[in-house]
Amino acid sequence: MRIHSWLPQGALNGSNGWAHKLPTNEVTGEVELYDVRYRYSTFWLEEQEVDWKRLIQFALLGSSDLEQYAILLVRVSLGVFFVISGANKLFVASRTQSMYETLVEAKVPFPHVMTYLVSGVEFVGGSLLAVGFLSSPACVALLVNMLVAILTTKLSAMPKGLSPFNWLDDFLYLPEVLYVLFFIWLICSGPGEFSIDYWLAGKLGS
Repeated sequence: MRIHSWLPQGALNGSNGWAHKLPTNEVTGEVELYDVRYRYSTFWLEEQEVDWKRLIQFALLGSSDLEQYAILLVRVSLGVFFVISGANKLFVASRTQSMYETLVEAKVPFPHVMTYLVSGVEFVGGSLLAVGFLSSPACVALLVNMLVAILTTKLSAMPKGLSPFNWLDDFLYLPEVLYVLFFIWLICSGPGEFSIDYWLAGKLGS
């Protein structure tokens, strides 16, 4: 006999794993469609319940399957940013002079040397971070760089007389603070699977 189109794909050939359980009339040998409809409806509701559970779990806990791609995106983006920033300060005369004047104004000792040191850390550290090689040491070096920038130039430039909440709001708005938080996260999470460090760690462990 002909089975209606509401039956799931593969219900009669057994490809979905439950066709062999279709109820049949003991006298005629025909499939009892009402029983099949009930069983299929129950199966569909159970599948929907599982999907809702997965959606709720994703909303509460996120997805560990996507974590590696998030690490890759943040690591490469930060690395490329600091490569460009360091290169401009090293190889563009106007940017080098601006960096030097900033350090002089902040009364940083040896401003000429520190100009090239800070810029070099950004360029080399950013390059290592982008390709995922010695990522944790690169994060530490860049984190120290950002802390020095915050302490020497950014804090002194913040408005005076703010309430504690407004001061914290302005402080957390600084890009350097955000970079510090990213570096702490990358140090704790590691460079991720899509990195030279991960490949090297696998070789050393084998």
